[in-house]
Amino acid sequence: MTPQRRAGLGTNQEAVRRHNLGTLLRHVHGAGQISRAELTSLMGLNRSTIAGLVGELESLGISEHATPMGGARQGAGRPSAGVRIAAGGPYVIAVDLGVDRAVVARVGLGGRVLARAQAPVHSHGEAWQVGASVAALIRQVVEDAPPAAALVGIGISVPGLVRRRDGLVRLAPNLEWHDVSFGGIVLAALGLDVPVSLANDADLGALAEHVRGAGVGVDDLIYVSGNVGVGAGVIAGGVRLEGAGGYAGEVGHLRFNPQGRPCHCGNLGCWETEVGAHAIAEAIDCPPDKVAQLDEVLEGFTEPPRELRATGTALGHGLASIVNTFNPRLIVLGGYFRSLYPLVGAEVDSGLADRALPAPLESVTLVLPALGSDSALLGAAEIALEPLFVDPVAALGAALVDVRSRLAG
Repeated sequence: MTPQRRAGLGTNQEAVRRHNLGTLLRHVHGAGQISRAELTSLMGLNRSTIAGLVGELESLGISEHATPMGGARQGAGRPSAGVRIAAGGPYVIAVDLGVDRAVVARVGLGGRVLARAQAPVHSHGEAWQVGASVAALIRQVVEDAPPAAALVGIGISVPGLVRRRDGLVRLAPNLEWHDVSFGGIVLAALGLDVPVSLANDADLGALAEHVRGAGVGVDDLIYVSGNVGVGAGVIAGGVRLEGAGGYAGEVGHLRFNPQGRPCHCGNLGCWETEVGAHAIAEAIDCPPDKVAQLDEVLEGFTEPPRELRATGTALGHGLASIVNTFNPRLIVLGGYFRSLYPLVGAEVDSGLADRALPAPLESVTLVLPALGSDSALLGAAEIALEPLFVDPVAALGAALVDVRSRLAG
């Protein structure tokens, strides 16, 4: 074998090893704790290879040995050693930017929220002002981070259209933003140079519910989010459906009622004009300054308001179009729909059954988010953690440590 071929073989073997290392880490991340026997079965590798990969993750400070798990055994009855995420390992910053508030968390592997903070956001404020507020919250959540723990990146959930290629916020109507590089604004306010990823809030809600929420093990699901506006995140065949530019899922702007009200997008009778926060607030006489807190307002009702029955039916009719188009197994109702559905669930179900085709209707179930109000936040953490799953060695090599002193300086 020539030296060139030997060099190429070595390079390929290294690429395969790093790929396997990231795949193993993804399994541990999803489970929190998993046995080596389960990893052997999931990855189709022999036990010695799995042991070597586990040892490398331990040397990187990412995982640690766990007590044997009684349910998984090697050979004749010997429990398989467990692998779990190490305490004090790498982390990311997750930001859930809403219309009225920003929630920021320090999140470790396994989806562990290690610290969180939130502050009001003025929807009519300049993007740089919002960025400064988010930067202040980030400083707050890293105050207690171990000095040796590595910050891998920042993930940001935005209620708007986000260009996949570079994270530019093309349009966030309820924040009154057009073509805003919000990730760059936050990094400038922090004075840090770390990877930052942005995505639409509904897309990230779908991702989080698929990885560790109501949709675990479900490869075809849709997360429908009410966050003043209405959007959807789609998982099809286990993969996020993003569209050519990253703008897929704007179901709130499907034509619903041709004789309906004008929508802020410029069209007439969009579904959002029937089931969006402003329409619901008007139906229940909710003050305009409470629209952004509609989920809390709806939670205050002990009996279903009669005025919301038509809204429930309209929600069901719109969901029927989604069911007919995508044939999902699961629809997760997030945002203020979490609070609306318990009040008008019968109307929603009836409206769905009335308009959906019988065949796709048979396989779909409506559920509430298992992650509660944290779906988009944990989805933001997932996209920030992705470099670790692609190449843990490279991601940690580029990560920042002792972030507190850097921010203080």
